[in-house]
Amino acid sequence: MRHPFDRPYAITMWDFSWLERRWPGAGYEDWDQALSELAERGYDAVRIDAYPHLVSADPERKWELPPAWNQTSWGAQSLIHVTILPELLEFIRAAKRHNIVVALSTWYREDRDNTRMNIRTAQDQAQIWIDTLRHIDQAGLLDTILYVDLCNEFPADVWAPYLFEAIRNPETGEAYKEMISRADPRVGAWMRDSIEAVRREYPDLDYTYSFSDEFDNWKDQDVETFDVLEPHIWMSHPETGDFHKRVGYNFERFDPIGFDNVVANARREYESNKAHWDAALFREIDQIADWSRATHKGLYITECWALVDYKDWPGLEWDWIKDLTAKGLEYAASKGRWVGMATSNFCGPQFVGMWRDIEWHQRLTQIIKSAPIDEDIRLHRRAEVTASRTSPS
Repeated sequence: MRHPFDRPYAITMWDFSWLERRWPGAGYEDWDQALSELAERGYDAVRIDAYPHLVSADPERKWELPPAWNQTSWGAQSLIHVTILPELLEFIRAAKRHNIVVALSTWYREDRDNTRMNIRTAQDQAQIWIDTLRHIDQAGLLDTILYVDLCNEFPADVWAPYLFEAIRNPETGEAYKEMISRADPRVGAWMRDSIEAVRREYPDLDYTYSFSDEFDNWKDQDVETFDVLEPHIWMSHPETGDFHKRVGYNFERFDPIGFDNVVANARREYESNKAHWDAALFREIDQIADWSRATHKGLYITECWALVDYKDWPGLEWDWIKDLTAKGLEYAASKGRWVGMATSNFCGPQFVGMWRDIEWHQRLTQIIKSAPIDEDIRLHRRAEVTASRTSPS
């Protein structure tokens, strides 16, 4: 489907949790119940991991996945076995029953064979998505797909390690250690070529790559082939400021020291200098809105606003997180650039402290769905739809 951009979607991120958190009490063991509760809170879209590399390799195989982490509440915190099909199709059908559209993304979850490292070219990346969309198309569910994000937070090494083998340092021939810039023409070509290849097969969908960094140099990044942009924005992210450094948090995935420091320092640091941290968040929102205006591309956001990582935990209260989240959302909603917005990346049943506040969700999703969308985005979309209808098949 092509979102007509008549109003923004209220969207949430259920990442790989929709499939990996299905043990009793994990939140997703009954998809109809979880989706019904999502709709009750006012949401009408959800972004999930489609595991395209595993679908393409063997959709019905039982895959063994190690944990991405054990300190946060997304996914499973220990070794797990999953099959992707028919579960992916069953989830999309369930979402459709509840009038919820589905955005497809992928975190390229590592399996025992590290299948994701078979992606060696942009065409490889395109093909696994084509294979995945073919299954969805054959099931008659393509009209439920809102957009396709070819890789979460590209090109972070934790989610796109294959790129660090495919694109090497031209001076040494060695793999890059930590970061490859999206301003690198080779990365721009990778994004362009992969999107164009998938679009040739499935032209009636929107395509993007989501990002979480390199926002200061957005003018140097080639996003011409993107239908929409999906930057992820948080007050606490190093891209926005030095909050994590002051708190003592460094994305420790398997070490509790990170959350120990969040418990000890995060709320105190924020509340001691609210004006500073709010302003940092608003500046980042303004910068992303400028990117949208320059490209006439609508924005989605499914991971956002307050802290990157948080959970139900002794000493971690949700009230200040919800207040900060609401500030960011209301500010962004006023900009007229977002065609889909999340309340946070904690909007799932496993985050009980936030999930149970139904009225808070309803208030914010109403703000999202009544937010303006600037006319240039609507005009750009109408031109895209017209061009696609008149182009040779």
